[in-house]
Amino acid sequence: MAETGAVQPNMAESPREERRHELRVFLFLTVVLAPLLAVAIVGGTGFLIWIFQMFAGPPGPAN
Repeated sequence: MAETGAVQPNMAESPREERRHELRVFLFLTVVLAPLLAVAIVGGTGFLIWIFQMFAGPPGPAN
């Protein structure tokens, strides 16, 4: 008995279409996602240090 809601893998996708899809995903990851993550991580770290220094005070003198 066949299930009507079953998801079938898309085997009709040609190698050219698959390559094009992989290129789009790669470009999205490198052009959009990686820079956004880098800015978020660096900005978040700076924000946490700033908040910490508001409570703990500025760094002490260098010895």
